[in-house]
Amino acid sequence: MDRTLETKAAIVTGAGRGIGRTIAERLAADGAKVVVNHPPGFAGAGDVAAAIQSAGGTALAVEADIADSIQRETLFERTLAAFGRLDILVNNAAFDPGPMEFLEVDEALYDRVLDVNLKAAFFCSQLAARILIRQGDGGRIINLSSLHARLNFPNYAPYSLSKGGIDAMTRQLAMDLARHRITVNAVAPGFIEVARTRSYFERYDRDKLGRGIPVGRVGFPRDVAALVAFLATDEAEFITGEVIRCDGGSGIRLSFEE
Repeated sequence: MDRTLETKAAIVTGAGRGIGRTIAERLAADGAKVVVNHPPGFAGAGDVAAAIQSAGGTALAVEADIADSIQRETLFERTLAAFGRLDILVNNAAFDPGPMEFLEVDEALYDRVLDVNLKAAFFCSQLAARILIRQGDGGRIINLSSLHARLNFPNYAPYSLSKGGIDAMTRQLAMDLARHRITVNAVAPGFIEVARTRSYFERYDRDKLGRGIPVGRVGFPRDVAALVAFLATDEAEFITGEVIRCDGGSGIRLSFEE
């Protein structure tokens, strides 16, 4: 890696596994000091921070349910206490309950999906923006959207709504924060091979699924992390308000069956 983020400090929410873990590892490899956030009771983030440190990077694991306002504030307080500043926020944390028929969705489930996926990202962005404005030298907010925000799949109503909200929030915050030299963008992954997506198939076949995607393969967390890492750099300072698909062309054509 080229150390393009040296001197930067970043928070990656939901970074204990999957895409979030790979984003945290990539930002650290590029020189950033990284706070690896994870929900209470999840031990994976400690392993991620340890792996980053073993590779020569700087990382801190912070347990916090970002849907809770007090724990959310503690996450940012601990970041400043450890690293003295914040430059990059990656709103990666998400709750995906999997497919569920619309008529079976209850209010508690709906609230949990929207609280984690959209409300928490909004208020994490607000906390980050206050810090970045106070520091006075700009910054980056990068949201994780989804193919679900643009293409509709059966029985994903709350999750799709939450990711559509992320797209709208990205554009709005980009407008509101541009004068402070804070860019706000979103990355929208398509089919990315992680444990959660594999679990949706009784018989997961990487090659078969890949044939239904225009570039001929499924995505991997490294694909998403590479795009996030670029958007975090100074070279991306003229890009804001964008929702960039990282989907191998799935937004153009997607055709696979289990």
